[in-house]
Amino acid sequence: MVKNKQIIVNDINIGVTSIANDDYICLTDITKGFENGSALVENWLRNKNTVEFLGVWEQLNNSDFNSLEFEGIMEQTGLNRFHISVKKWVSTTNAKGLTSKTGRNGGTFAHKDIAFEFAAWISPVFKLYLIKEFQRLKDVESNSNNREWDVKRLISKANYRLHTDAVKSYILPKSNLPISKQGIEYAIESDLLNVAVFGFTAKQWQESNPELHLKKQNIRDSASINELAVLSNLESANSELIKEGIEKTVRFKKLKDMASSQLKILRVAEPIKSLKRLSDETYLDAELSMSNNVYSQKKIGKKVED
Repeated sequence: MVKNKQIIVNDINIGVTSIANDDYICLTDITKGFENGSALVENWLRNKNTVEFLGVWEQLNNSDFNSLEFEGIMEQTGLNRFHISVKKWVSTTNAKGLTSKTGRNGGTFAHKDIAFEFAAWISPVFKLYLIKEFQRLKDVESNSNNREWDVKRLISKANYRLHTDAVKSYILPKSNLPISKQGIEYAIESDLLNVAVFGFTAKQWQESNPELHLKKQNIRDSASINELAVLSNLESANSELIKEGIEKTVRFKKLKDMASSQLKILRVAEPIKSLKRLSDETYLDAELSMSNNVYSQKKIGKKVED
C-alpha cells in the first residue's frame, strides 16, 4: 500500500490511497493533529456505536463479511474489558473497510465513508474540512482524467487517418465493390478494430445505445482512457499489416490478441483508467467496474465472437 496522494487539512498531511478502486484515507495521519495521537483509533474502536456502524457498513458493501463473528463482537462492546484492534477486526470478520500496515507508508487506513465517521467522532468541524479537501482532490483528478482522455482521443483520431490512408491505398484498389459503395471497406476495417478492442461493432453499439447515438456520440466517445490507448496502437498496427498484404482474418486474430494483452496490462497498471467516460463533465462512474462492461454485457448481452 502506498500513500500516493495527499491532502492537507488544518496543516495536517493526510495520505489517501486506492484499494480495489476505492479511496482510503489514513486515520493515523488524522490523529497526528490531536491529543493522544494514534490511541484515538483504539479508543474509537471500543465505542459500541463505532462497531455497530462498521458492521452495518460491511454488510452493505462486503459480501464476504462474517456477520456471525460480528454479532459475537457486538455482544462484548460496552464492557470495560472490551478491546479490539484494527487487525483483529479485519481477521475476525473479514472486513474490508479498515486496513492496517506496518513500516514505511504504513498506518491505519479507512474507506472514505468510515474515515469521515472517524473524523466526526474526533471533531465535527475537522470532518467538514476533511470532506472539503478530499472533494478538492477528486475534482483535480477528474479534470486530469478528462484532459488525458481528450489527448488519447486526439491521438486515436490522428492514427485513424493513418488507418484510412492504408485502406485507401491498399484495399480499395483490390475491392470488388462499386465506387459508390467502397465506403463499406472503411467501415469493415474500422469494425475490425472495434470488435478487437470493445467486443462489438459500431452498429451494435448504436442499436444498444440509441440515446447516445441521437446525441451524435459513437462507440469511441464512450471508451475508457485505456481502451483509447489500445485502439490507437491497433490503428497504427493494422495500417502496417494492411500494407504488408496480410489477409483480413489473420490480421483480426493478431489485433484481437494484441488488444487483449495490452488491456490486461493496463488494467493492472492503471485500473482507474479502465472505467468509462460518462460525459464531458464526468469521467468516472463509480458503479462501473473493470469486469462489468456496461455496453457489452448489460445492453448487448453477447459479445461478437471471432
